[in-house]
Amino acid sequence: MDLKFRKEAIELYANIVPIPGGQTFLAAVVTDKEAVPKINRAFLVQDQSCVPLGFSIYLVQESIQAVATPEGAICVVVPNKLSHIDAGDIVRVNAAAGELLILFRASSPNNSILLTERCNSWCVMCSQPPRNRDDEWIADEWLRVLPLIPKNTDSIGITGGEPTLLGRKFIEVIAACVEHLPSTSLHVLSNGRNFAYLSLAKALSDLKHPALTVAIPLYSDVAWRHEFVVQARNSFDDTIRGILNLARCGISVEIRIVLHRLTIPRLKHLATYIVRNFPFVSHVALMGLEPIGFARANYDALWVDPVDYATDLTEAVDVLFQGKVSFSIYNHQLCTIPKHLWPFSVNSISDWKNIYLDECFGCDLRDKCGGFFHSAVDKYSRSIKSIKL
Repeated sequence: MDLKFRKEAIELYANIVPIPGGQTFLAAVVTDKEAVPKINRAFLVQDQSCVPLGFSIYLVQESIQAVATPEGAICVVVPNKLSHIDAGDIVRVNAAAGELLILFRASSPNNSILLTERCNSWCVMCSQPPRNRDDEWIADEWLRVLPLIPKNTDSIGITGGEPTLLGRKFIEVIAACVEHLPSTSLHVLSNGRNFAYLSLAKALSDLKHPALTVAIPLYSDVAWRHEFVVQARNSFDDTIRGILNLARCGISVEIRIVLHRLTIPRLKHLATYIVRNFPFVSHVALMGLEPIGFARANYDALWVDPVDYATDLTEAVDVLFQGKVSFSIYNHQLCTIPKHLWPFSVNSISDWKNIYLDECFGCDLRDKCGGFFHSAVDKYSRSIKSIKL
């Protein structure tokens, strides 16, 4: 089958004209000409009308012809591929290196905070391969960004690497979320191993965040199988203790299962294990494989066409449903899974890395479909087709 992708993923990074000796700025984007200028605000010039005074940095859309900005202010031309930038977004401008990065998009439901690239696991399908380096500066930067995020933000993900490796700094970041974004739900992605230390689970619980969930992967009900996927000894026992400690401290736990050749054979047994041992979990996510990072390197050994594990998926869903455990199916195209599973499928791929095939644009269910990861251009299910209702 020869199908073509129509790229719709949203760009978040672009090169800009470097400014020799320039600094690095973290700023919230402003479009209101009546807004009070602040040192951590960047005014977005969207037309050639009068530019307000007082801002230290101005973002000018590339499509606009020459615009006069106040003398002494930093002027950054925003490339067309970042033309979606808007009020409430937060940017990092590295003037000297000539880099513009959108850290937060006010209009997106898929914002996440990557706290570190370090990890104590080496999962065979990891989409963010670990880097063993001191990168605590990332968390420090986010501590400066959090006060700039709009208070009405619905939810934010906390991810890595393994964010709990930051220890006190991890707790400091969550505390800052409680202070600056008290109404924003947090979804912490963790391998759960450090929560085997009850003190860490208790420290997180003591912050009393009103809407915090820790999402932890579990890949098998058999210890050695989970540890083979994770590539870390004793990781199964640590993960189980971590889940139990979080529950003991009153913290909501989600369990995530990435579906591939190493996890599918015991998927039904794992679902049974969860129902019997963790009936308290708030949610179980059955996740399609993202073909990037280690997953791409091991793709031939891991990838299974969803059509070929439909029976396994259905059996696991039946166990979770009968056990009254909430669950969803992530990262799958509707045409690749049985119709009776459609109600459980979630459009879960972040908008900035979500793409579709040309074939998908004639489908009546595209808006309800998970689509594809932008990295999934090499291999996809043989059952891709437009669905007509």
